[in-house]
Amino acid sequence: MKKKSRSLSLVRRHIKKTALNRQYRKLLSDIGTTVERAKNNAAIAVNHELVQANWNIGRHIVEFEQEGNVKAEYGSELLARLSHDLKIKFGKGFSHRNVLDMRRFYLEFPIRQSLTAELSWTHIVTLLSVSDISARIFYMKQCVNENWSVRELQRQMNASLYERHTLSRDKKGILRHQRKRKIIRYPKDIVKDPYVLDFLGIQKEGRLSEKQLEQLIIDNLQKFILELGKGFAFIARQFKIPIGKKTFSVDLVFYHRILKCFVLFDLKTRAARHDDIGQMNWYLNYFMAEENMQDDNEPIGIILTAEKDDILVEYALGGLSNKIFVSKYQLYLPNKKDLRNQMQNIIENRMTTKVKK
Repeated sequence: MKKKSRSLSLVRRHIKKTALNRQYRKLLSDIGTTVERAKNNAAIAVNHELVQANWNIGRHIVEFEQEGNVKAEYGSELLARLSHDLKIKFGKGFSHRNVLDMRRFYLEFPIRQSLTAELSWTHIVTLLSVSDISARIFYMKQCVNENWSVRELQRQMNASLYERHTLSRDKKGILRHQRKRKIIRYPKDIVKDPYVLDFLGIQKEGRLSEKQLEQLIIDNLQKFILELGKGFAFIARQFKIPIGKKTFSVDLVFYHRILKCFVLFDLKTRAARHDDIGQMNWYLNYFMAEENMQDDNEPIGIILTAEKDDILVEYALGGLSNKIFVSKYQLYLPNKKDLRNQMQNIIENRMTTKVKK
């Protein structure tokens, strides 16, 4: 009996110790979260003050130029002198380039309330390089909505996201400034065409299998999710689906937190065929019947393909109730000049049509 009592005592002590350890780990986690939040808030506050200060410095420079009627030929000399004296007095941060950016910052954003607190000074300097106002506003909003780093902002600008986004939507949208925040309401709102996968680092002459493409995406999953856009959470790769006596696999499965639905990706390194669309239709039916929870919306299927025949896709999708999209992927950055020419042609054609009417 004593032995049994001792064993029970040891068990109780172990349970108590385990519970205390669990509680301690939670305490440690809670404190860690608080510290990290405090650090982030402090960094945001410091960044906000820096941005405000640089805006005000730009304002002082412009007001001095206007009041003193400083001519253009003396402007550069003024900035160089300012840079020199400010560096002596305050140290780093006042290079000639930086002072020039401060002046330009105020000129491009004369209303201080239009500034976004989430953007760092480096974000703002990067955005100042975008001359098109509509494009700059688009990238500024995307930075905030998608929580882009400066490096990701630069990558998306180099990948001509604005031009691709505009060309893939309603063509009338080119004639309007994109001043409203993009709200995701429908499946089409999360689909791009094309997707740019330049971060995979694939050589132009290299051939790629679907398995290799999938592995490269998994190896660069964070960058792939950034390319997909806001709201995507990774669920699985090669998700098994038993249909009859056969087992099929979905290449990549995500869940979209805003649309509250699964998003299935099927990767094709060749042109998309009608049977690929039929297969995706099976997958979506399976997910609706077997994987969807009560609060989930209908799943979305995206066939990511090297080539796309728009007419074939249109006929293959005809009559299907499931939400299926076929999008191309590009392994290299698009040619900005070609994209801008396309946009210009659309604008000119639209203006010509209006004049004729």
